[in-house]
Amino acid sequence: MTSYLMSALISALSMTLAAPLFADPMSAEAFDAYTRDKTLFYSQNGQRYGAEVYRENRRVTWSFLDGECKDGYWYNDGPTICFVYEDQQANPQCWTFELGNNGLIASFVGAGDADILYEAQNADEEMLCLGPKVGV
Repeated sequence: MTSYLMSALISALSMTLAAPLFADPMSAEAFDAYTRDKTLFYSQNGQRYGAEVYRENRRVTWSFLDGECKDGYWYNDGPTICFVYEDQQANPQCWTFELGNNGLIASFVGAGDADILYEAQNADEEMLCLGPKVGV
């Protein structure tokens, strides 16, 4: 009986240690503390997807890494972090964030069973913004 209990205890302990450090979504305060004054590059399926610069007062700048940038801000709505950009004032983009082994993991809210996950890395590099397009 003692070996059975010991085996069960070791099994339960190994499962606990293998679980993610933060299984619950980050709070707005934790998200702000983690991201402020950083440029994070996001990837999807191992490919770079975009980057965001996080500033004071929840201000952000997003780019799909095409040289075009969109300024905006974020706010929390319960457990989600929602982003509003200058060209989409009426269409906030809401996500939940967790801290994984390699940085932030963002899950888009509202995608149903097909939640798209992004992993963020602090790349310590600049995000390129070329400015607005002006005709020929």
